[in-house]
Amino acid sequence: MEPHKFLYVLLLCAVEVISKPTFRKERIRLDPDLNTQVHEENQSFQQDHEAFLGKDDAKTFDQLTPEESKDRLGKIVDRIDSDSDGFISTEELTSWIKRVQKRYIYENVARVWKDYDVNQDNHISWEEYKQATYGYYLANPEEFQDADQFSYKRMLPRDERRFKKADLNGDMMANREEFTSFLHPEEFEHMKDIVILETLEDIDKNGDGFVDEDEYIADMFSHEEGTPEPEWVATEREQFSDFRDLNKDGKMDQEEIRHWILPQDYDHAQAEARHLIYESDSNKDKLLTKEEILNNWNMFVGSQATNYGEDLTRNHDEL
Repeated sequence: MEPHKFLYVLLLCAVEVISKPTFRKERIRLDPDLNTQVHEENQSFQQDHEAFLGKDDAKTFDQLTPEESKDRLGKIVDRIDSDSDGFISTEELTSWIKRVQKRYIYENVARVWKDYDVNQDNHISWEEYKQATYGYYLANPEEFQDADQFSYKRMLPRDERRFKKADLNGDMMANREEFTSFLHPEEFEHMKDIVILETLEDIDKNGDGFVDEDEYIADMFSHEEGTPEPEWVATEREQFSDFRDLNKDGKMDQEEIRHWILPQDYDHAQAEARHLIYESDSNKDKLLTKEEILNNWNMFVGSQATNYGEDLTRNHDEL
């Protein structure tokens, strides 16, 4: 396995109280080989920036000059070096990444809380959430095309099922912690079964309750007829056969999906920390100095320059 295996977290986008609710990607996916592919082909470190800084701060750094980014990064390094010995260890970097990711999750919940807590009782009821998210559709179903109607009809009971799972005392009123587990189920042990089930439902296109190899590939790659599959897709097919389909029956059941996206012996923050150290540790002592980090600063943070370069690449690819 490659040194960089990091969890793709398709976090729930904030659904604001607007006339027509927007849907949110709500499944997490562990896809280490595809993640490596992104780095190799596009030389984009956006996932690293978001892991190291959090999504919001990563966007802020993208607006800074390279000099400002490096200056701020140096100050962050001082904060990460908890024992002030001049070196950043895997443990220190892992702790930092976990703290950043946890902060992002709770800030995300705080940002959207007022949109759902309509009566301001410091709880969000299922009815408040349903009305804020699906109210327009429920009141005006004729305005939606058949495909949209199908999506709304599918998503509403799915959201209700997840809300009930997050609602530990069963009163259909979510406090802050319960609503956080509803929006970010991948972070809570009691929500893991919902994550597995939703992943299965998203990928299982034939509805047989399993994920076969073609469904597994189709979830990450849209194949155009008459064109060869990229090499990384062939590698993923091997991954499916060798590591995903544990009982070798040609498909993944829920336990195999759990092993795939939520492996018990895998620490995603630690994997990201090891990846950053591996890529930046010039003397290979498994520790990072501030100098080593600043020498490879664009892996940790962005800037106007790196963001402009990525925009050029993106525009070129679109052309």
